[in-house]
Amino acid sequence: MASQKQNDSSAAGYQPLFKSFATDAIHVGSEPEQWNSRAVVPPISLSTTFKQHGPGKHAGFEYSRSGNPTRSCLERAVAALDGAQYCLALASGLAATLTITHLFKAGDGILCMNDVYGGTNRYFRKIAAEVGFDVSFADLTKLELLKAALKPNTKMVWIETPTNPTMKVVDIKGCADIVHEHNKDIIVVVDNTFMSAYFQRPLALGADICMHSATKYMNGHSDVVMGLISLNRDDIYERLKFLQNALGAVPSPFDCYMCNRGLKTLHVRMKQHFKNAMAVAQFLEADPRVDKVIFPGLPSHPQHELTKRQCTGCPGMITFYIKGKLEHASTFLSSLKLFALAESLGGYESLAEHPAIMTHASVSENERKELGISDTLIRLSVGLEDEEDIIADLDQALMCFAAHLKRMEMKS
Repeated sequence: MASQKQNDSSAAGYQPLFKSFATDAIHVGSEPEQWNSRAVVPPISLSTTFKQHGPGKHAGFEYSRSGNPTRSCLERAVAALDGAQYCLALASGLAATLTITHLFKAGDGILCMNDVYGGTNRYFRKIAAEVGFDVSFADLTKLELLKAALKPNTKMVWIETPTNPTMKVVDIKGCADIVHEHNKDIIVVVDNTFMSAYFQRPLALGADICMHSATKYMNGHSDVVMGLISLNRDDIYERLKFLQNALGAVPSPFDCYMCNRGLKTLHVRMKQHFKNAMAVAQFLEADPRVDKVIFPGLPSHPQHELTKRQCTGCPGMITFYIKGKLEHASTFLSSLKLFALAESLGGYESLAEHPAIMTHASVSENERKELGISDTLIRLSVGLEDEEDIIADLDQALMCFAAHLKRMEMKS
């Protein structure tokens, strides 16, 4: 029925769901006909090497670093979900970042969104810049700042949207249009980790490369570390395929099997993450113990309308500022019971963390202050538990925090 095609997110003004997403997630790359056994689940191919018919005459695989049957299944599936021709799987999200950066040489310019995952910031500032890349940062939510930051030597623009941890949303199409008008050869990369392939397709919006830390939503079970690169351009793919083999930062066949398995439920998981996160965001926004909630699904988010124009919904990521100081934020976090105090995100379980001390500790104090990563900023990865239990846990932790805050006020 037509009404069944109207999901909650499209009815709320988001983009319609990508056609046949669930079908592709389950079937592309997992066709039983590719195996003599007709196995419905792709087997884990642990062999490091493959027998050849003659010197240089092989059946598609030579050595497991350069290609592996299990990895190929995963790469084909992800390419379909990202709306791409090609996908490359790497050993981690940062391995994907490293491999992409090796497309360029010392002296080339890299322009990066100023609010990004702490590991990305650390890599560009403390490694890429040290070996000769001209690295600069700008707030790419403001297109006029993007224009001003482009240089004659700019070769890559790195976008993360929504950003980690302050959930800023960048206009991918707007950025891509400006960059490619400035110089069609500049490569626009979008870190799509927070949204996953289910909620956002950067390639369809003009990006040249879509990158994921598959450790998060794409795998979704907090048991695999992996990076993914999807793209459509033949020339860039050939260069990245060479680098995948030459640098050797490839995932194990077992991890590829696990990630492929996680993809099969991506569509189901993301719908529930969105539902739970919306309930949590609305609860926190109405709570007087909270200063501010940042969630792209809320009308109060400054880029809410942009989010609806370029996404099919929102993931389970919420950032909020709690009242008080560092000790009060710490009291709240240590009082949580259902939420685990842990780094990472995108798994089925709910996680909470303190960016200034944990995921973004490598970002300088001055930079954290400029970005709004304060001592009272808390990041939640809302999981798939029952909505009532998630909110009850947050409520009781806020009660503990409020009691601590009251005691401190009485003492002063």
